[in-house]
Amino acid sequence: MTWRNVMIKDGDYLRLKLDNLEIEKAGQKFSIPLTDIATITLEGNILTLTTKLMAKLAQHNIAVIICDNKYVPCGIFMGFGQYHRTAKRNIEQVAWEEELRQKVWSEIIRQKLMNQKSVLLARCMEQERVDKIQELIENIQPGDATNREGHAAKVYFNSLYGMKFTREQDSLENGAMNYGYTIIRAYMARLVTSLGLIPTLGVFHRNEFNSFNLVDDLMEPFRPLMDWYILENILSQNPKYLSWELRCQLIDFLNQPYIHSGKKTTLDLVMLDYVNSFIKTMQENGNLLEITLEGMRGV
Repeated sequence: MTWRNVMIKDGDYLRLKLDNLEIEKAGQKFSIPLTDIATITLEGNILTLTTKLMAKLAQHNIAVIICDNKYVPCGIFMGFGQYHRTAKRNIEQVAWEEELRQKVWSEIIRQKLMNQKSVLLARCMEQERVDKIQELIENIQPGDATNREGHAAKVYFNSLYGMKFTREQDSLENGAMNYGYTIIRAYMARLVTSLGLIPTLGVFHRNEFNSFNLVDDLMEPFRPLMDWYILENILSQNPKYLSWELRCQLIDFLNQPYIHSGKKTTLDLVMLDYVNSFIKTMQENGNLLEITLEGMRGV
């Protein structure tokens, strides 16, 4: 089982050695089995990255996240066609009916808003704001036709960060969320492609310029979990900027413990179960796995 989320900064050489990732830095060498790795995040100056290694990373379905000169994730490298029945699953995905898509999207948004409500409760926000989110949840229509998600976002973020806060402004809070969401997105993309789904064919997101429409759909319930994690573990330290140590901590979100059905697991495995439940729901008109903030807080 893959479980390592590796972060590399300013490595001299990254190469393949006997099905291991070999990292050479300042004359020292480190080796990690590819079978242990789920994602690799690259920062700074990497002098050499061999094509043999990249091919093996694709074959092992390891997502490689590339950061820009401001340490913000800006690209993802992944393999494709690794699922043994990709064509069959693609045909099924194209055939999903619009009514079922709308039902699934409504459920995804319901879970997201429920988790936003849980974050506000966990942070002891005003009951009036919690009640407003609950009202929006109760009025979600098929396909979220009236955009309850958008209305909830304004109430939610203004409650957490003040009435003048917007997701567009340059701030530490937004920097942490953007970094954290990219980590979730990269891992969700890895799962979607590994299970033979078409990442561009979304349930709700249908932007012709977006290669990860389905990924952006499926990650929605996990965003508030990342928000809570950031509030509890990153912003609580009152940092002046998003340091290397804090960025590593954001990547470690995937390894956080989670209680599901009375059993202790980790968030990366919960994400896998969630995608599998999505596939089953779209095939059999079943139910999505319930993602809750309490699963993290109850550990």
